[in-house]
Amino acid sequence: MNIKLVALDMDGTLLDSNKRQPPDFMDWVKAHPAIKTVIASGRQYYTLVKDFIPIKDRLIYIAENGGIVFEREQILYLNEMRQSDIPGCLELIDRIKEATPILCGAKSAYMRPAEPRIFREAAMYYDHLQQTPDILAAAQADTIVKIAVFVDQKMAGAVMKDFSALPGHLSPVLSGDSWIDIANQTVNKGIAVAAIQQKYGIDPAESMAFGDYLNDVGIFQTCGESYCMENGHPQLKALAKYITDSNDNDGVMNVLRQF
Repeated sequence: MNIKLVALDMDGTLLDSNKRQPPDFMDWVKAHPAIKTVIASGRQYYTLVKDFIPIKDRLIYIAENGGIVFEREQILYLNEMRQSDIPGCLELIDRIKEATPILCGAKSAYMRPAEPRIFREAAMYYDHLQQTPDILAAAQADTIVKIAVFVDQKMAGAVMKDFSALPGHLSPVLSGDSWIDIANQTVNKGIAVAAIQQKYGIDPAESMAFGDYLNDVGIFQTCGESYCMENGHPQLKALAKYITDSNDNDGVMNVLRQF
């Protein structure tokens, strides 16, 4: 098997339930410089890179579920939302009692002032995060690629139906039991992986992906070798070529160590 690219989701996949990465992951990356190692996450770039400081320039980062790609601190790919779509999305979200919107831009993320526990939850995924009463004004000074919606009480799946009113060119994606992401329909991790494959002349058959949730469908479709975690969503398991051990049982590294 000649693998030239490995795409890895973070939460529920590479990271265990305590948000810890495998102790030998960075050493594996250093030992395989010919393989493009891609971190593919719904998280913000500035949050992702903090976890990989010793190897940060050896990785490519797909952030915001595919809305933006960074390599060596430079934007490799970006899929911007229309500014005119943002007010309508906020109006829809504001009608959902449990929902808190976060506008995700190239420079920072923006949310209205929130109670501390909600801010802490958001800050876990968004290192560059500003609280402002006027998030629309903040959005106009940035390039927005996604609206993340935190849904309290782990009710994200239950309120997905409320997003059916979105315009057809926008797509809501369930990215966790407390999170829904709204972005252009052309945004997903798979399209971002395809941009990296094109840049480096890598075939899908030479690519491997690991994921656990429905926002990982795209990377499974663009990588010939796909592994769903044992703890993964049933629908993603049905799409995967293989099932590996859970994120708490070193599922990713059990495969990568075979290289």
